Order: sequence, then C-alpha cells, then structure tokens
Amino acid sequence: MFVQVIQGQVTDTEQAHAAMDRWMEELAPEATGWLGTTAGCTEDGRFIALARFDSSADARRNSDSPAQDKWWHEFSSLLSDGNATFHDTEDVVTDIHGDPDSAGFVQVMQGAGSNPERAREVMGQHRDEWAAFRPEILGSEVAMYDQGDYTMAMYFTTEAEAREGEQKQPPPELQADMDEMNSLAAGPPTFFDLKHPWLYSPR
Repeated sequence: MFVQVIQGQVTDTEQAHAAMDRWMEELAPEATGWLGTTAGCTEDGRFIALARFDSSADARRNSDSPAQDKWWHEFSSLLSDGNATFHDTEDVVTDIHGDPDSAGFVQVMQGAGSNPERAREVMGQHRDEWAAFRPEILGSEVAMYDQGDYTMAMYFTTEAEAREGEQKQPPPELQADMDEMNSLAAGPPTFFDLKHPWLYSPR
C-alpha cells in the first residue's frame, strides 16, 4: 500500500469539505488503484488527509492527470498560504478490527520515533488483546517516512467512547507495550482531533 499524507491550514472548513466531496464524485471513479481517503479539519482549521493507493505508480498517475491538477489548484486556494505539506510512503502498517469508514471520531497523531523497526514489532504484538480491551477502536493506519517520522490515524466509534477508553487501566502486558512505545518516541506527538471525519472509499 502507498499512502500520501497531505496537510495545511484551511481558511474555510466547509468549502474544503465540499471540495473533497467533489473529488469523490468527479475524480474518484477515474483514480486507478485508489483505496480510500481519511480526511478532516480540526476545530482550529488544520487540515489533514491520508490518501491510500495500491502503489506509488497509481498515485503518480492520478496526480499527473489534468483533472487532478485542476482540482488541486482549486483546493489549494482554500489553504491560508496556498501551500500544503506532503509525505509519501509505502511503509504502512494497518490494524483493522471493524469498519473504519463508520468511525464517528478519528484522531491523527504525528511524531517521530527513535527505532521504527522496533516500533513496528511492538505494534504487531497483542493485537487481539488490544481489540478486546478497546472495542471502540475500529482500526488504525500508520504511515512511516523520513527515518522515524510517522502519521497515525486511529478510528473510533465515537469521541465519547474514545475518551472513556483512554481512562481505562490496561492489563500489564498492554501497559508494557504502551511504555515501550513511549520510550521510543522522540518527543511528544502532535494531535489532530477530527470530530467530524471525512471518510471516503471506492465502495
């Protein structure tokens, strides 16, 4: 899987949402290899999107199309400085326990780690135990790039259930996973709380 992370500050959240809807209606049918997009804006207007494709070649083919170029020109006019930040990667880890497209709340975290290989191993541990302990988590998607940087999207049933789940004390083996992941972090992450996520998929 290939993921492109796109982010920037928007001047009008509703117009940005309408532009994403328009992409879904007009461009998605022609986007070969497109698997879905998770996007949204925080309450202070920070936009972030994770666009998934089968391969980097499919993503490049889409970005090179005249229709995509025209759409992006229109969308970028909604960015406060006209610019966005892009991160491209094929180093993607997913963990799905439900239907992420039904999520009522998505929390995106960005940060950097000191040992991506070990982080990948820890994320692969105790998946069934985590699913049982936090049933409100429908899935996660982690895009890793630039030798330790990452963007992680967590899909929750609702924000209320996510906040309730945060307060639960995990059993020892899951607490150990959390402690090790925290020890691998190079500083605190940045959070994007998408209270009204825009979730798109081909189906």
